[in-house]
Amino acid sequence: MASTRVLDAAARAPGRRETETALSLAERMPRLILEARRVAATLAHGLHGRRRAGPGESFWQFRPFVAGEAAGRIDWRRSARDDRLYVREREWEAAHTVWLWIDRSASMGFGSSLAQAPKIERALVLGLALGDTFVEAGERVGLLGLSRPQATRTIVERMAETLTADTSALDEDLPPRAPVGRFDEVVLIGDFLAAPDQVRTSVAAIAAAGSRGHLVMVVDPVEETFPFAGQAELHDLEAGLSLRVGDAAAWGEAYRRRIRAHRDALAEIARAQGWTLTLHRTDRPASEAALRLVTLVAAARGAG
Repeated sequence: MASTRVLDAAARAPGRRETETALSLAERMPRLILEARRVAATLAHGLHGRRRAGPGESFWQFRPFVAGEAAGRIDWRRSARDDRLYVREREWEAAHTVWLWIDRSASMGFGSSLAQAPKIERALVLGLALGDTFVEAGERVGLLGLSRPQATRTIVERMAETLTADTSALDEDLPPRAPVGRFDEVVLIGDFLAAPDQVRTSVAAIAAAGSRGHLVMVVDPVEETFPFAGQAELHDLEAGLSLRVGDAAAWGEAYRRRIRAHRDALAEIARAQGWTLTLHRTDRPASEAALRLVTLVAAARGAG
C-alpha cells in the first residue's frame, strides 16, 4: 500500500539540496542536442540565437569589398592572397529568451512512497537544471513575473534565491500575467490541476504575443493509479476541503477517468496554441523530462 505526505510552505522553496541536484543534472544533460542547432545558424531564430553580420566579436566570414565602403574595413592579409579586396565580417548573435515558471502551490507539496521525490522538489530540479542548460547554450533565462532574463554562470543560484525570496506564489497554481516577447520560449512546470478553463485562459494570455510554449505536467504515480482500498480520506490541498470515502477502490475507476479527461483537455489547450505538453511522473528520472524539453525547444527554434 502506498503512503503519502504533503510538504509545508517552507519546504516548497528550493534549498541547497535541490540546487546541487539541479547543477548535477544539468552537467549530465547531453549538450549535443543544443549544439546541433548551430548547424541551423542561418535561421532567423535558431536555438542559439540569430547569426548574421553585425557588431560582434567573433569572426563570421570574408566577403568581397563593395565600392563605397570605408577602406578601413578591408582585410589586407586576406586580400593579399587573391586579386580581390575582402572585408572581414563579424558575427552578431542575438540571444533568445527562455522564460521559466515553477508551480509552488500547495498541491505541489504532495509526494508518495512510490515517487523518487515530491512534486515540488522534482519541479524545482527540472526548472533550475533547464535554466543552467539554456544559459550554457547561449540563451537568456528569466523567471516569469519574477526576474529579468539573464545569461550568467550563476543562473541556478540566482533563480533559487529569487524563488526563496518570493512567498506570494505559494498560493498561486497558475503562472502570472507577465510580458513575453514574440519569439520567446516559455516553459511552465506544474501539476496543472486547476480547472481546464482557467489553464486555457492563462496559456492564451501568455501565447497572445506570439511566444512558443511548453507545459510540463508533474504527477505523482499515486495520482495516476489511485492504488487505494478500504476507508480513505481525500484532501483538496488548494481549497482545504476533505472527503471521507468508505470504499476507496470503488472510486478508483471513476477517478482515473476524470484524470484522463483532464489530461486530454490540457493536451487540447496546448495544441490550440501550438504548444507542447509533457507528462513527467516523479517515479521516473528527472533527466528524461529535461532531455525531452531541450529537444522540444530545439525543434521549435528550428521550425521558427
